[in-house]
Amino acid sequence: MSMAPQELENNASKYASEAIKFDSQGARGMAIANYQKAIDSLVKLLQLYPASKLNTLYKERCNSYHGRIKALQESHGVEPAVDPEATPEEQKKSVERQEDENDFEELVLKEKPNVSWNEVIGLDDAKSALRESIVYPTKRPDLFPLGWPKGMLLYGPPGTGKTMLAAATASEMDGYFINVDASSMMSKWLGEAEKNVSKLFRMARKYAEKEGKPVILFVDEVDSLLGSRNSEVGGEVRTKNQFLTEMDGVNGKGKDLMMYVIGATNKPWSLDWPFLRRFQKRIYVSLPTLEARESLFTQYTANLTLNSRVSSNELAKMFDGYSASDIKDVCQAAHLQTVHELFDSPDYHEPIEGEDPQKPRSISTSDFRSIMSRRKPSVSTEMVRAYHKWSEEFRAL
Repeated sequence: MSMAPQELENNASKYASEAIKFDSQGARGMAIANYQKAIDSLVKLLQLYPASKLNTLYKERCNSYHGRIKALQESHGVEPAVDPEATPEEQKKSVERQEDENDFEELVLKEKPNVSWNEVIGLDDAKSALRESIVYPTKRPDLFPLGWPKGMLLYGPPGTGKTMLAAATASEMDGYFINVDASSMMSKWLGEAEKNVSKLFRMARKYAEKEGKPVILFVDEVDSLLGSRNSEVGGEVRTKNQFLTEMDGVNGKGKDLMMYVIGATNKPWSLDWPFLRRFQKRIYVSLPTLEARESLFTQYTANLTLNSRVSSNELAKMFDGYSASDIKDVCQAAHLQTVHELFDSPDYHEPIEGEDPQKPRSISTSDFRSIMSRRKPSVSTEMVRAYHKWSEEFRAL
């Protein structure tokens, strides 16, 4: 089923906002990754709706994001170093190897992600599993004579906070966070994915071994790389076998290697058992509970003007079944509704110098009810049942 144009446009805006945030923080790799995701969403819009009147705007945005990606890449361009005593053939291979690795340097977020555990609302089981598997061994490896899990799979509905969990884990460590979109790896490097999987793991091990710092390799949409192996072409089979080999290397390198692989997927049932068993922890990232939804509404409306009768608890009960990202979108939509009314008001005028600008009216519970009538949850009841059924068989906390 094709995504609705509004959903694709919202995705593009979301990714662009994230890219700008990371760009301003100097997190070059994460900025580039999110600019590319914004471009991918806009390209889908152009392909699915070629007659849209907004296509000129979408193309301008794509060009703008492409330009920023190029600027970020060129501003950090480095000439590969070569051994002057090496033969021309050896120098050529050295340059090619370094240029290959520089492609992956773009994926490294050298600064800690600016996400704290407090920003990850609810999901206590998932947070506990990640802390005991990654954070605690990093701080006190002497307490783990049997070693610790190196592979973790986060699965659950879209928009529930899988990426935020991984980022919050990385923010608590003095190390590196490498963020990879598996579907992009398969599509952008068609025919070379097998080689690039090897390069990616080699780069991650380099940071973990040479610098002695923990490294989290976060692979989003891991099902696109490790899905069912039926009816695949040879290149895809080799790519998946290479991933299995690399995972075996991570798990078998001894307990002192501080390298972790976190995979995230919305479709865990598409993963074969050989891949699942490489992820010793398989963690269900579920829809928010009533208590978590209440906290989410409190968080997302903190900077909005609410009617005194609006209750976060009442909103949490109203929006049962909505994901964390759904709730953020609902709060944003309710606010935009009041802003729209302000601009449409016959009394509205641009602020004059020295005059306090006009403000939107406060947001009421009826505004949220209005949004709920037009905006349904992104996760169906059937999907939730499928996750519960899969969890009963394969979950491993």
